[in-house]
Amino acid sequence: MTRILLLHPGAMGSSLGKNLVENGHEVLWVSENRSAETEDRAEQNQLTQTNTLAEAMPRVEVVLSVCPPENAIEVGRAVADAEFKGTFCDANAIAPTTAQTLLDIFGERYVDGGIVGPPPRSHGHTRLYLSGPNAHQISNLFESSRVQVEVLRNEALSASAMKMCYAAYTKGSAALILGIRALAEHHGVSDALFEEWSRSQQSLWDRSERIGPGTSRKAWRFAPEMREIAKTFEGAELPPGFHEAAAEIYSRMSSLKHEEGVETGIVLQHLLKRSTTKS
Repeated sequence: MTRILLLHPGAMGSSLGKNLVENGHEVLWVSENRSAETEDRAEQNQLTQTNTLAEAMPRVEVVLSVCPPENAIEVGRAVADAEFKGTFCDANAIAPTTAQTLLDIFGERYVDGGIVGPPPRSHGHTRLYLSGPNAHQISNLFESSRVQVEVLRNEALSASAMKMCYAAYTKGSAALILGIRALAEHHGVSDALFEEWSRSQQSLWDRSERIGPGTSRKAWRFAPEMREIAKTFEGAELPPGFHEAAAEIYSRMSSLKHEEGVETGIVLQHLLKRSTTKS
């Protein structure tokens, strides 16, 4: 059994934690400054509560960070400041240049990670990419679980690069399609676009109708991820502008975080910065 500290049990993190618990490991989480919703998720997934980071540190051998990308460095530094001596795995959607900061902090104890797919509640849908000298230590924790682990044998930060490349298309193209729908709405040609896509791009309109409702509650997380992707393009001396624009698309949707059943029309109004107040 390995004792693992999970920071923090959101939808993805708590599901990863449950897989680890089912594999016979003890998974701790820190309740300080966390919401009642987070506490409920942790309890449902059989995670062990600790009050503070300092309380957890002497008890664990591995720290797994699953948080919004803009908080990845802050979380890593807090763990280092607590004098953690074990393996630190960051599984967030961050650029390799951001991951390099964590590598500088933890050295060979750092494992780079990137998650592709939904929370792992069934087999065959969620992959955890890992890289770095201790990648197999993390991989072994998930052996025979619902998480498919892929260890990349290239550079130490290959897992972050892989995640950025994958999300650059999936979430980037979704932002592009929403932007196009908003543009058509602005110019009053939505009906004409529907007819043309029905003829020449048969599945695109249906996809565009799913994207808005499907991403509205998650857009607040997607915006910083797009900025990390833009940083990744820039680091490769490629144009970062497309994903900077995608970040703006998702930023305009961020106020929909707590809204249920959002229709495409409401999403387009947010993108066009039009009032959505009902008369």
